[in-house]
Amino acid sequence: MSAYKPRFGRVVPTIVLVISGLFFLAPLLTLARFALQNVPTILLGWSTLFDKWSISGLTKAFDDPAFWPALKLSLELAGGTVLLTLGLLLPTAIWVHMRIPKARALIEFLTVLPYMIPAIALVAGIVVVKPHARWFLDSDYALIPFYVVLALPFTYRSIDAGLRAIDLTTLVDASRSLGAGWIETLGRVIVPNLRAAIVSASFLTAAVVMGEYTIANTLLKETLPRFQRTFTGREPQAGYGLNLLALLVTVLLFAILSLVTKKRERSLISRLSRKPT
Repeated sequence: MSAYKPRFGRVVPTIVLVISGLFFLAPLLTLARFALQNVPTILLGWSTLFDKWSISGLTKAFDDPAFWPALKLSLELAGGTVLLTLGLLLPTAIWVHMRIPKARALIEFLTVLPYMIPAIALVAGIVVVKPHARWFLDSDYALIPFYVVLALPFTYRSIDAGLRAIDLTTLVDASRSLGAGWIETLGRVIVPNLRAAIVSASFLTAAVVMGEYTIANTLLKETLPRFQRTFTGREPQAGYGLNLLALLVTVLLFAILSLVTKKRERSLISRLSRKPT
């Protein structure tokens, strides 16, 4: 009986992982077949599984003159959103942790509101103020503040988790006692210890920006998601191929993020284990 329980305990998680993997991979494989196989949809079946595979759909998207400007704008918006998010959240989270820890619950509630309220509600507000703020909303970079709000539920929790993992008060007190100012303490003491959290927050923010469509469409900004929508309407097969590529790149980035953070954790544990007691 004792040997049966461990074996049963290993089988159940394995089954769950297999089912989860199939749930994730099956739609991707179906999408890949539709996007990359030059066979009429009605003829897709087991008999044509290996027929006429091609990446022409992806190259067709890359040859579209509107693709590269849309990609450039989305990358610029992602970079600007990451910088503004970190510039706002890092000092705020540090200040809350050090000065008013009792307010953390309130801050967490406020930062989760964009996740609870759909983006269409934010769009409705934008439509109301749009005639009175064209001087700002006409700029392509007007999307950045809205994207900062949408990314708050993810980015704040990454930074908050990083702050909880370190002894913030001790680090700040030690730095200040050695004569460092607040800016130097932030840049040379706190930020290096939050590297993994900052990288996680940056990746999550960039993922939100690269996938957001509703606000960009409302403000008529030609971002990558808006290009994907119009391009898919013109070229369905090539458009779905571009969507598949964007999804795979996002998954790859998060896999790299996981490897980087795990490598850093192992390195930290190894240094601590070699430290003399």
